[in-house]
Amino acid sequence: MNSTEGYEEYSDSILSVSPDDLPLSVSPDDAPCSLKEVREFTRVFVPIAYSLICVFGLLGNIMVVITFAFYKKARSMTDVYLLNMAITDILFVLTLPFWAVTHATGTWVFSNSLCKLMKGIYAVNFNCGMLLLACISLDRYIAIVQATKSFRVRSRTLAHSKVICLAVWAISVFISSPTFIFNKKYRFQGRIEVCEPQYKSVSEPIAWKLLGLGLELLFGFFTPLLFMVFCYLFIVKTLVQAQNSKRHRAIRVVIAVVLVFLACQIPHNVVLLMTAVNTGKMDRPCSGEIRLAYARNVAEVLAFLHCCLNPVLYAFIGQKFRNYFVKIMKDVWCARRKNKVPGFLCARAYSESYASRQTSEIMDNDNASSFTM
Repeated sequence: MNSTEGYEEYSDSILSVSPDDLPLSVSPDDAPCSLKEVREFTRVFVPIAYSLICVFGLLGNIMVVITFAFYKKARSMTDVYLLNMAITDILFVLTLPFWAVTHATGTWVFSNSLCKLMKGIYAVNFNCGMLLLACISLDRYIAIVQATKSFRVRSRTLAHSKVICLAVWAISVFISSPTFIFNKKYRFQGRIEVCEPQYKSVSEPIAWKLLGLGLELLFGFFTPLLFMVFCYLFIVKTLVQAQNSKRHRAIRVVIAVVLVFLACQIPHNVVLLMTAVNTGKMDRPCSGEIRLAYARNVAEVLAFLHCCLNPVLYAFIGQKFRNYFVKIMKDVWCARRKNKVPGFLCARAYSESYASRQTSEIMDNDNASSFTM
């Protein structure tokens, strides 16, 4: 293996090893190691994983949007947050096929404009989804722990729901702005086209890279984690003290929400921390770089899996949403039967009784929301 080939494989940014991650002492004539084995792994594993996440993420989140659009109106802040989170997850998973193609082919085959757009959408919607998780946690805290004050407070915040959601989107765009600025399509080592950040235009490239990693860690992990831990600890405490037959189920749901978030996000953010610590270091061992490259790809897939689990955890796990989902399936089945069998009529009596039951459920204690339904 000649030195140029080794340098190219070591710094192949398609493997999530950016040229800017290289030790300062590394040069094309002194390549430390090859990441060829990692490249072969990601060409198979990543496209399959991204494709599955895209399919199941689209199905689950589209069902949430349909439910809100045609069956259940947003009557609380949590409903508004859930709807926005479903939209962010849909936009996010729509970028995954582009990265699946990139990993499979080993090069960025699309335009520079599409590179900036896909990277930007990818970053904005990931950060927005994480911030919305923090908002949901705070709203559940107000609804359950501060129950005596919640009606006045939440009715006031619901009136400003559009402003709050716009603020979340604006913050997400702001913290993702380095992604739009620095990512571009360029030819690396004169051989492959990559879509990665390039910091040649700034005087302190490592500082800018660390700033981007810091913003992603702060708003994409630590902020929602802080809100979730604080809010859900008090929620569990309140539910334990409450005389409610559904409290044990509600506690299980809260615990499931927190555990799934930690399981999906901790590995990804540990890898980000290790990347930040290693940025600019000299003489990094080859074996460590290979392990970090494997970990980065697997942890990233695990973090993206959260987009598929959000609809299950925050919407369909609740009884009301499950009932709406059943109603959607029955309505779709009924519509198909009408098209296939002329003169086929759905059971009107069943539909009317079902609609009446749904109306009574909607009016019954909205503060409980998806955790206690």
